[in-house]
Amino acid sequence: MQKIKDWITKYYEGLAYLFFGGVATLLNLLIFAVFQAAFGTGFAAGPGNIIDNILCILFAYWTNRTFVFRSRNHGTAALKEFGQFVFFRLLTLVMDQVIITIGVQMVGPAIGFAVAGAASGDAMAPSELWAMGVKLFSQVVVILSNYVFSKLFTFKKKQ
Repeated sequence: MQKIKDWITKYYEGLAYLFFGGVATLLNLLIFAVFQAAFGTGFAAGPGNIIDNILCILFAYWTNRTFVFRSRNHGTAALKEFGQFVFFRLLTLVMDQVIITIGVQMVGPAIGFAVAGAASGDAMAPSELWAMGVKLFSQVVVILSNYVFSKLFTFKKKQ
């Protein structure tokens, strides 16, 4: 049992990032799916994706600060940390939006998946599944980028 505790302690940061990153990703995908079902793929891949990302940025900051990197910054240091976090997350929001736009609005129609204006029935149409697959791929790229940015720039340990 002690070996397990030691292993968790040794790898806590990475494990916590994977867990809370997974929760944030599920939240991101869930909001995308809700927007897609309610307003169609066009909205979900456009303005809905921006709204989705903003909500998830706020959630991710709180979980990263509190549970993953256990930041103890206060005052101006905390504001600087938040500013850096938001800056880098806005960079990955742009990455996400570029991937979504190219994948859903350009590649999708080129291979036969037209962007649906509104959700169709109970089952997901192939274009909606394609859009969700593109979103999932985008989230993998975003998660990896966010970890690097958070570890190297935002929540770096003082030496």
